[in-house]
Amino acid sequence: MEIQRNAANGSVAGPKDYFTGSVRIDSRFQAPDPARVGGAIVTFEPGARTAWHTHPLGQTVIVTSGLGWAQREGEAKKEIRPGDIVWFAPGEKHWHGASESAAMTHIAIAEAVNGSPVDWLEKVKDDDYLSALG
Repeated sequence: MEIQRNAANGSVAGPKDYFTGSVRIDSRFQAPDPARVGGAIVTFEPGARTAWHTHPLGQTVIVTSGLGWAQREGEAKKEIRPGDIVWFAPGEKHWHGASESAAMTHIAIAEAVNGSPVDWLEKVKDDDYLSALG
């Protein structure tokens, strides 16, 4: 058994190449081989979001506070709230983040293939981010 104490790794800013706006990443974890699971607690300030991306084995997002939006390619964005659990299928192009007016925090969990749990793509355009909810 291994216990990672809260804030043992410290907070880091979401890299500007992969996020728009103010994003904080806390409590990062990665299980040792042969396990592939890893994740983090991610906080998005109002207007902040990920870039479009995919996960080779999918991703689970558990919203813990605030109000957020998530969208998969080709569909309208959806509202996500505390207690909601979002599953993105393997290879599904998507983004997620805070709403325009409220912050949002979620736990993000994904498995790695060949050492990588994510494939980052282009940033979400403001017009797409601000499009109507579906």
